[in-house]
Amino acid sequence: MFEKLSDAELDRMLARATLRRVLTGEAVFEQGQKATQFFLLLHGRLKVTQVTSDGQQIIVRVVHPGDIFGFAKALMRDDYPGTPTAAAESLVLCWPTEVWGLFVEQNPHLAVNAMQTIGQRLQEAHTRIREMATEEVERRVAHAVLRLIDQAGRKEGNGIRIDFPISRQDIAEMTGTTLHTVSRILSAWEAKGLVEGGRQKLLVRDAAGLATLAEGES
Repeated sequence: MFEKLSDAELDRMLARATLRRVLTGEAVFEQGQKATQFFLLLHGRLKVTQVTSDGQQIIVRVVHPGDIFGFAKALMRDDYPGTPTAAAESLVLCWPTEVWGLFVEQNPHLAVNAMQTIGQRLQEAHTRIREMATEEVERRVAHAVLRLIDQAGRKEGNGIRIDFPISRQDIAEMTGTTLHTVSRILSAWEAKGLVEGGRQKLLVRDAAGLATLAEGES
């Protein structure tokens, strides 16, 4: 987001920011709350959830270090569309929503970078919608896990570990399915040596094998 800004420009932005620590399980803000700030995640991970009109909770995205979030103004709305909750202890920078116009006026690169960031999120959202509409659940789960290791994978001697707490319920909410179905799929994958699970932990032992499943090949 802040690529191509000079040190002086970054200093001016930081002068308007406040730092906030978010403990594990704590929400930065709530869905439907009036949007008075936007945020940048410095450290940790956040899971953004939405509750649908029929009361179902889904995870719409994971916020990674360096991501901007809570930017309701870009969506032409005055409230937050989801609730970001800390999956691990996190640090965020916060700015008042009203300073965005001044930042953009002073730093045109910021507007371009913001548009690119929003475009990337829309592309990911469209991909997930297409998967939900056209793919069997095992393929959707495989795609979700592959995205997680691409965004938050940490290499270990025997595989790639997702480096924040992730539960089977989380994966179910990411893929529009049930905890029972995700548990059955992950147990089958463990038996095949594709992944290794644990309490809120997931180690991918065979990313190539998961990619084959994601593409619908056996």
